[in-house]
Amino acid sequence: MRHLLFFLMILSSSFISFAQQFDRVKMDSLFRLIEEHEQGMGSVSLYQNGEEVYHRAFGFADAENNIRATEKTRYRIGSISKTFTATLIMQLVEEGKLSLDTPLYSFFPELPNADKITIKHLLRHRSGLYNFTNKPDYRNWMDQPKTQEELLNIFLENGAEFEPGEKFAYSNTNYVLLSFIAEKVANKPFADILQSQITEPLQLKHTYFGKKIDSNKEEALSYYKIEKWEVATETDMSIPMGAGGIVSTPADLNTFLVHLLSGKLVSQSSLEQMTTLIDGYGLGLIQMPFYEKKSYGHNGRIDEFYAMSGYFPEEKFSIAYISNGIGMPVNDIMIAALSIYFGKEYDFPEFKPALTLSPELLDQYLGTYGNDSFPLKVTISREENTLIGQATGQASFRLEAIEENVFQFQQAGLELEFLPEEKVMMLRQAGTVHHLKRE
Repeated sequence: MRHLLFFLMILSSSFISFAQQFDRVKMDSLFRLIEEHEQGMGSVSLYQNGEEVYHRAFGFADAENNIRATEKTRYRIGSISKTFTATLIMQLVEEGKLSLDTPLYSFFPELPNADKITIKHLLRHRSGLYNFTNKPDYRNWMDQPKTQEELLNIFLENGAEFEPGEKFAYSNTNYVLLSFIAEKVANKPFADILQSQITEPLQLKHTYFGKKIDSNKEEALSYYKIEKWEVATETDMSIPMGAGGIVSTPADLNTFLVHLLSGKLVSQSSLEQMTTLIDGYGLGLIQMPFYEKKSYGHNGRIDEFYAMSGYFPEEKFSIAYISNGIGMPVNDIMIAALSIYFGKEYDFPEFKPALTLSPELLDQYLGTYGNDSFPLKVTISREENTLIGQATGQASFRLEAIEENVFQFQQAGLELEFLPEEKVMMLRQAGTVHHLKRE
């Protein structure tokens, strides 16, 4: 559900012939390597000209009960749900039941700036409404059912951070509200709208609005890795709604994107609006480059599910990957799979075993770090032999030791180096270094 940046390599180079002549052995070797080193679990699907040309599922849908993942395993897709929700909203607009200029006031007049926030502002993340999943206490109640009234009260309490249209700020609040609006306009639950407008027409048999996970019904649990795969907390799907509540498979995601980006779910005019980017975001879509080629899609995270999907219109190619357990970053896996498919040079990563450090050694790093120029406080805690990091208003993350004083969070390209005698933590990310002092 949380927004993840999708940085793929942007270089100028020509593509060699691909389609179904890609190196399948190398593609298999990639995912076998990831599985053997426990660097991920999940499922990937590649489509060319609307047909699946490659699929691989690996790891477990339910590790405790030894249920392996298969191509039918369904995963929570997090914020890729937003593309479905935006599509439903555009269909309602085309039916004349909504307008992109319809004010939020028409549905929820009690919310901040409701008379100035429009449907378009919500779709483009320009409403100014606070992202409720950033609340410091969010993880305390994310697994508990919430009614629409309870969520609206949370949104009201959180208020607005800026005037509508002033700037882009990713907020799950926007798409939860859009799903509530769709329910009011269509006069039926979001799950039923999704089914009647998208999944039934496209025969997406493995895509639906999620409920409590049942691994006996080919649904995957999500996991984080300590010494072994540990099951993660499960968000109650009444909370993310159309912002992150959909379950699917990579193959179904590809089918959906192929039809959407081919103009078969919305009109060409609506599609042009959806793919017009302002501050990097369209209407439920982002652009994801690979070398000089460009795809449209989305990414997502909910619990420990990570997902990415994109459709390359010129190549008529689409790729979707959903993970329910991560070590190697999803972005790196997507780069690897695309490189192999398009015949680009690619060397397999070398996975080094993580260090196991004693609790006594780890305790010297615990505390809250910050400085006057850094916008967040970073709190370091410990669970057994693992350090846990958490920045202000964000989800916690597990740190992997790569040296005695150096730890990483691969998914975000984050490295932390501790200087315990100086009570300093050096935070490195995206080529920048911040020196944070322990309070």
